[in-house]
Amino acid sequence: MVVLGRITAPYGVQGWVRLHPFGDDPGRWSEIPSWWLGRDENDFSGWCACPLQAIRLHSKGWIVKLAGVDDRSGAERLVGNYFGAPRDALPKPELGEFYWSDLIGLSVVNLGNESLGRVADLVESGAHAVLVVAEENSRGEKVERLLPFVDHVVREVDIPAGLMRVDWGKDW
Repeated sequence: MVVLGRITAPYGVQGWVRLHPFGDDPGRWSEIPSWWLGRDENDFSGWCACPLQAIRLHSKGWIVKLAGVDDRSGAERLVGNYFGAPRDALPKPELGEFYWSDLIGLSVVNLGNESLGRVADLVESGAHAVLVVAEENSRGEKVERLLPFVDHVVREVDIPAGLMRVDWGKDW
């Protein structure tokens, strides 16, 4: 299962909901026949399938209509749920595109081949995604770096090798 985002709010009175997508092109997710919904983004055992009726861009955000959710009360019950789909149901990413879940756990090294840690998470800042890169320092303390996920910082992503190369100093 790949987590694609989270339902943030009801929209209108006919069962539509607002999305917080964990990716750049949610319009392509209309190709996924059923979305899976659940409260725990790390445990998919309680997730259930919900057929997708429609998805569209509205103002600066995305809204979606799921089958069986026909009023505002039903939409309100979905708020806070994560949504996703099985890997084989997802559209194949274009060249240079990645699902966030594929980036979690990659080793991050800078252009000087210094290890900066591993990708622990990604967060949406509004302007662009931000990588949360974590490692332990020499004292055993967890250190996190926040790196913008933009072309001039992220120079290479090699998912099969489990590696991300960045233009970022170890002491920044």
